[in-house]
Amino acid sequence: MRDEEIRRYGSLALRILAVAAVYYGSARLGLLQHLVRGQITPLWPPTGLALAALLFFGLRIWPGIALGAFLVNLSIGPTATAVLAIAAGNTAAPVCAYLMLRRVGFRQELDRLRDGLALVFLGALGGMLVSSTVGTTTLVLSGALERGFWPAWSVWWTGDAMGVLVVTPFLLVLRRARWPVPADPARWAEAAALGVCTLGVTLLAVSVRNSPLLFLVFPCLIWAAFRFQLAGAAPCALAVSTLAVTAAAEELGPFSGRDLFANMVTLQAFNGATALTALLMAAMIAERNRTYEEIRRVCARLAEIVSGIEPRDR
Repeated sequence: MRDEEIRRYGSLALRILAVAAVYYGSARLGLLQHLVRGQITPLWPPTGLALAALLFFGLRIWPGIALGAFLVNLSIGPTATAVLAIAAGNTAAPVCAYLMLRRVGFRQELDRLRDGLALVFLGALGGMLVSSTVGTTTLVLSGALERGFWPAWSVWWTGDAMGVLVVTPFLLVLRRARWPVPADPARWAEAAALGVCTLGVTLLAVSVRNSPLLFLVFPCLIWAAFRFQLAGAAPCALAVSTLAVTAAAEELGPFSGRDLFANMVTLQAFNGATALTALLMAAMIAERNRTYEEIRRVCARLAEIVSGIEPRDR
């Protein structure tokens, strides 16, 4: 029994360290596109990764999130107290989101509309209020924030929310990914065409200066949701949002010649619409397909019952 406990706790410790390492690595990537004080970004992948880790491994994995958040903020935080407060907020936000999702019976398959709505409003928009409020308040109280509270808070909140909306569905898909058997060449060709079209249209939309072409990506997202459900919609939404954030950070295309607030309104409205379109439509299509299959099975069962009833002699 003791050996089993040692293996169990050893496995848990490895998972905690792995979560901390991946959190730290994704945070360093996210900080490449910082917009406020070198630590507030419009897309913060660690929040999506932290929520996915909690969904995969349960609440016991939270020390890995706390350790990763502490190590990230250690090099950029103004004071030791501020680092601890920000790390606490970054840990509490995905934990609160996880608890709310579990409370409403969230399913990781995201094959119901209610699951998509729960991830949007509870996991992203609701849960991330904690980290943005704690983090921005800490920076203001420590005197490290030159900009006003609300502009910094809005970037922090939307960055964390976008991390959940874009990264978490992708990781949920990635965990369940299996090589299809048999592999249909036509299906693979369609998937490749979808990826090329999505990247090409997004690059065009974010490269044309002062031209509102961002809406051109939505047919690609609808295509992905209808044909591949979440397995296609989540990677496409991640690619589109990443390219849009890069363009906004470098002030390219439709984000050139504007101030920070205007770019943030445009970027977050676009990223929010992208994530909502991909996530909710994929959930609706999956729910519709599941309902159709259930109806088909019931009809087949009824046909078997009817065919088994012998006609009565008159």
